[in-house]
Amino acid sequence: MFADRVLSGMRPTGSLHLGHYHGVLKNWVQMQQEFECLFFVADWHALTTHYDTPQSIEQHVWDMVVDWLAAGVDPSQATLFIQSRVPEHAELHLLLSMITPLGWLERVPTYKDQQEKLSEKDLSTYGFLGYPLLQSADILIYRATQVPVGEDQVPHIEFTREIARRFNHIYGREAGFEEKAEAAVKKLGSKKARLYAQLRTRFQEQGDGEALEAAKSLLDEQQSLNYGDRERLFGYLEGGGKMILSEPEAMLTAASKMPGLDGQKMSKSYDNTITLREEEADVTRKIRTMPTDPARVRRSDPGDPDKCPVWSLHLVYSGDDTRQWVQKGCRSAGIGCLECKQPVITAVLEEQRPMRERAQQYLDDPTLVRSIIADGCEKARRLASETMRDVREAMGLSYG
Repeated sequence: MFADRVLSGMRPTGSLHLGHYHGVLKNWVQMQQEFECLFFVADWHALTTHYDTPQSIEQHVWDMVVDWLAAGVDPSQATLFIQSRVPEHAELHLLLSMITPLGWLERVPTYKDQQEKLSEKDLSTYGFLGYPLLQSADILIYRATQVPVGEDQVPHIEFTREIARRFNHIYGREAGFEEKAEAAVKKLGSKKARLYAQLRTRFQEQGDGEALEAAKSLLDEQQSLNYGDRERLFGYLEGGGKMILSEPEAMLTAASKMPGLDGQKMSKSYDNTITLREEEADVTRKIRTMPTDPARVRRSDPGDPDKCPVWSLHLVYSGDDTRQWVQKGCRSAGIGCLECKQPVITAVLEEQRPMRERAQQYLDDPTLVRSIIADGCEKARRLASETMRDVREAMGLSYG
């Protein structure tokens, strides 16, 4: 029904590290070549947990966007924008809040989980309770069909689907729907209108799933239909009303396998990160001073790579030959720890080099970044405005 449109966002937390690159940004770079992609800075979301420290947000926003561009996110292929520059997000959030049962918000798994993790903060706020609904508004306002998430975020997408379903059920039955749908059928032309009617009958009377898919394909090919007529015909096909908000699908992405300098998951909270654009000398120093297998007190002591954080980095950055060399050399004390670390240092620096090069033009001229974001915000607002026009009309708020 809807062309494949991917939406994904990140909270601005400052400079990104290699865990972000391997967990999110590499996926974005790939997706932008296959789908229509919108990537946004979730600055309002940052306020749901850091409302008392807003002074750091602005610099974090620009640092993060430069990191996106450095990683290979291409503004000629994807739309990059800032959430708060598209106020329609807030309007849709408000209107959806009118129909969202309180219990739905309270049962979102991350609600209690985050409250426990961030127990030092007072999160008994409306903004924190309602952030899953703001997240739903972020997705629904662009009629995104795919949202890349890890398994822990799937409940958020299911919540969004329920909200879309509830909205369509309450508001999707516009006055004179059948008449408008029949008028839209005629716009297909006599041959296609006849085929549409046959497929619709087969589905509604016989439950023929293949007929339903064939009818959807037929509608997908009709470029001349306006958005309203297209959605009426999809709704009419299945015996419902006009589809106003689309139900997004969760696009499951693999969890980041990027370990930190201490062997734990790479995270700022563990102080074990390498940032995307970190100076070469600092990267070299950090990896050279990584802890290794405690059994290797002296160079002549054999070790066990499975007990060494450096081995975790070899699993990300080294090929089979290097890994075999590490396994053999470490267990026999044939190589020292600094020798073992060198291929990792070389691989990380090689991965970062194009990132630093891409970032430099934006660091030299920050107006380039501002211009990219301004263009992206303008495009995002156009898409958001289309959705809000339909939402207002459905809710009886389009009087002038």
